[in-house]
Amino acid sequence: MDYFTAILLGAIQGVAEFLPISSSGHLVIGEALLGGEYENVRINVALHFGTLLSILVVYRNRLFPILKSPRLCVAIVVATLPVVVVGLLLKDQIDRFFDTPVVAGCALCVTALLMALTRRVEHGERRLEKISWRDALVVGLFQAIAPVPGISRSGSTIFGGLVSGLRRDAAADFSFFIAIPALTGAMVLHLGDLLHAGESDLGWGPLLTGTVTAFGVGVVALHGLLKLVVGRKLHWFAWYCGAVGIATIIWQLLA
Repeated sequence: MDYFTAILLGAIQGVAEFLPISSSGHLVIGEALLGGEYENVRINVALHFGTLLSILVVYRNRLFPILKSPRLCVAIVVATLPVVVVGLLLKDQIDRFFDTPVVAGCALCVTALLMALTRRVEHGERRLEKISWRDALVVGLFQAIAPVPGISRSGSTIFGGLVSGLRRDAAADFSFFIAIPALTGAMVLHLGDLLHAGESDLGWGPLLTGTVTAFGVGVVALHGLLKLVVGRKLHWFAWYCGAVGIATIIWQLLA
């Protein structure tokens, strides 16, 4: 992989991890369009590490107070459990989806539907401090479908928070709080593949470049998304996800 490709994939990851357009779906489509195999495990772990750092930086002043709130700690655990179960039981099946751009296209259409529906459900008034384990479970079930490339993790979990009655800002904040264990778990889950992958032409330079790019772009994208959520603009992304999803499906059917 050259440095240009690393920067391109890092930028895609940084934008799409936080904006509700699915980073995994865009990476699958982007790699297929570039016509290459880019050591999916290595580059995906590196790019997800970059965006994980973005969350830690943006929420750095709010992470430690979470530990003082038993209610919020329980909610984070409950919301994380469904995706852990899916990751452990269906890892091999989900990994195969990453070789099939048409799956990403179909899943992007699902993301488009969720974003289109946000205007009907974004009227909750419950603050994050009042979140219940039932609210967390609803969000967690939506997060459980996010490993499929094309399903936006941020979009689906924010939608789940809105459905459960959380305020817009609370739904967004909780989405990114639970992203920390989710992204960490995904990287740990792939460590075995990483260690057994053997020698690779993918050097440390491009990997580091992609990670730094994903981090920098991710910080900007995360701040932007939080403003869009509060401004009730999530439905804007339905048009984009739908267009990209349909275009990808047509491209794959004609290929």
